[in-house]
Amino acid sequence: MVITGGCHCGAVRYEANGEVLTHALCHCKDCRRHAGAPMVGWTMYKESALKVTSGTPKIYHSSPFGRRHFCADCGTGLFYTNTQMLPGIIDIQSATYDDPDLVPPRAHVQVAERIGWMARVQDLPTFERYPPH
Repeated sequence: MVITGGCHCGAVRYEANGEVLTHALCHCKDCRRHAGAPMVGWTMYKESALKVTSGTPKIYHSSPFGRRHFCADCGTGLFYTNTQMLPGIIDIQSATYDDPDLVPPRAHVQVAERIGWMARVQDLPTFERYPPH
């Protein structure tokens, strides 16, 4: 399967061609702080499956071995690598896919660091757009 995606402004585009190893929703503090979100969806591929088709992501050294790739123009987080923990693997932020529904998540990870209220978000009221004023 070929998956395409890119950043918010369109400066960086990519395609992933190959088998998705897994898709997990990460709740670790590092991912949350970098994304400014309560969790981040990551799909894992062999590094060779990813091809950046336009633009060049900027790389931030977020830890001794962790590298976060993002668009320098709009700030969208795109990829993550860690040569010590995940050699030969690249994680792609699944919300940057053109069609995020193509690969459903399989697990929640790092829930030891999950924000407490995230355990109950399914209980909140839902609205098609915004709630009435």
